[in-house]
Amino acid sequence: MNRVARVFSGIQPTGVPQLGNYLGSIKNWVALQSQHLDPASSQPHDQYISIVDLHALTVPRPPARLRADTFEMAASLIACGIDPSRTVLFRQSTVHAHTQLMWALACITPVGWLNRMTQWKSKLHGSQQYGSLNVHSAAAQSLLTGLFAYPVLMAADVLLYGATHIPVGDDQIQHIEFTRDVCDQFHKTYGHVFSAPRVLLSQTKRVMSLKDPLRKMSKSDPNDSSRINLTDSDDAIIRKIRKAHTDSIQGISYDPVERPGISSLLSIYAALRDVSPEQVVQEMEGFTNLQMKEAVASAVIETVGPIREHMARLVDDRGYVERVLRENEEKAKSVAEDNWKNIAKCIGLS
Repeated sequence: MNRVARVFSGIQPTGVPQLGNYLGSIKNWVALQSQHLDPASSQPHDQYISIVDLHALTVPRPPARLRADTFEMAASLIACGIDPSRTVLFRQSTVHAHTQLMWALACITPVGWLNRMTQWKSKLHGSQQYGSLNVHSAAAQSLLTGLFAYPVLMAADVLLYGATHIPVGDDQIQHIEFTRDVCDQFHKTYGHVFSAPRVLLSQTKRVMSLKDPLRKMSKSDPNDSSRINLTDSDDAIIRKIRKAHTDSIQGISYDPVERPGISSLLSIYAALRDVSPEQVVQEMEGFTNLQMKEAVASAVIETVGPIREHMARLVDDRGYVERVLRENEEKAKSVAEDNWKNIAKCIGLS
């Protein structure tokens, strides 16, 4: 299939991203646009970013809301620095070969492999213990098929474009291992077509909630004060960080176990400044908690402010965002449809 290094990433259309999305994924994607993944090749790598609106259907929402969330995510990615001339940014649902390949892969994927995946269990049970949960459990009888089977669609997303590299955090490695297993299963069944993708492990750790530093920062948290949205005003950012959970211990130290609140804020500052948390501790030696929070808020504002302003301009120019998506979707379709023709021939559909 593809011989050029190709990066593929997907992101759920959750509307305007929060700081955890930016530091955990988007910032890395922007940086990848100017990096060279294969020193042996004279060609720059390709990068594809899919707004995975089909995956979003695993949690149904009003159609108008999904359309709005998808547009806001596209505009946000561009505002964050995704360059549509260097990255193919597209809506998953516009490329029909995703679901065609998903069905072909689902037909050779054992249920036991899906049963071992942890994400459907965590979605079904929230923060409860789910180690013994399986698809036959009484608690799983309300499980929707889409949520159970969506790793197969994720595998199809990656394999359809001949992706060679997948940038993920450590909590997503299981999905890449699943994709590689499905890839091997396909080759055993039909012959060699795909290249098994490699993991590009993100250096940034998970960004934690401002209110509960033991949980990830998330758009699904009903408490807006738990996160920094990329459209938050400067005043809102200052207010949220000032009220962020810390502790009464004097001094600034990085200890995620004993001081999770302080450590979470130091991690945010470090990620924004591209330094280690230990370097931040040295920089903030002698700071009070309030001074530390003011420094973190200032660093967040420096990053979020320009994104927020660019986002506002893009929302006012909806036609530009829609045009970028349509043009990039034609590029994605061209690659996907050519690859699907080869896959379909391999499995006997043409």
